[in-house]
Amino acid sequence: MIEIEPAGEFLIVFSVPWTKVDIMPVKKGDKIKVEYEGTLEDGTVFDSSEKQGEPLEFEVGGGVLMEAFEDNVVGMDKGDEKEFTLKPDEAYGEYNDDLIKSVPKDKLPTEEEIQEGMMIVLGLPNGIQIPAQIVEVTDDNVKIDLNHPLAGKVLTFKVKVVEIAG
Repeated sequence: MIEIEPAGEFLIVFSVPWTKVDIMPVKKGDKIKVEYEGTLEDGTVFDSSEKQGEPLEFEVGGGVLMEAFEDNVVGMDKGDEKEFTLKPDEAYGEYNDDLIKSVPKDKLPTEEEIQEGMMIVLGLPNGIQIPAQIVEVTDDNVKIDLNHPLAGKVLTFKVKVVEIAG
């Protein structure tokens, strides 16, 4: 950039070096941090970076988050804010009644008394852990719901990009 300033009868011309401004939009492969708030259709906040105490950090396209969430941040710049809504099939899927299972009470590893509404974590042989909610307790059996707690829900997110690392 060249600036010209009058100085009496003379003009003083000087050059100012161009400074690169960090305005590269988010793209797949970028590691980013976002502040976010997720709400249900009734306005209930189900999660937020404020609740977590820090921004959410992830690699865009890394497959850790819902693909539709990641797709919505692509093209945003640092400081941009956006609100978007995900249908169940874009988030945690539709609620599936086939994922309600009855298991013998003595097969559940728990040190506490089993109660309806309680969340437990089941360990699979491959090491993956699955959260499940207890929906019914009888003398011998327990019905557990293996659906994600947000399955079948429409989710709205407010997101602000706070850092982009290419």
